[in-house]
Amino acid sequence: MSSKKKRNKQYKGGASSIAPTVIKVSAVKRHPLHQWWLDHKRLAKPVFIITTIVAVIALVVVGIVSIIF
Repeated sequence: MSSKKKRNKQYKGGASSIAPTVIKVSAVKRHPLHQWWLDHKRLAKPVFIITTIVAVIALVVVGIVSIIF
């Protein structure tokens, strides 16, 4: 049986360490309305969808009422 020499050094670095992430930022000159939309899209989009659905339903109801009366 051969006896191997034991490692007495600490493991440093290598593949187990996480590589640093690079965040690339580019400045873009946008129209104020477009910038507002990008900033508030998450909240504004559902509000616009609900408003459109309510407006379409109201338009249909008004059309039906005008046909009946």
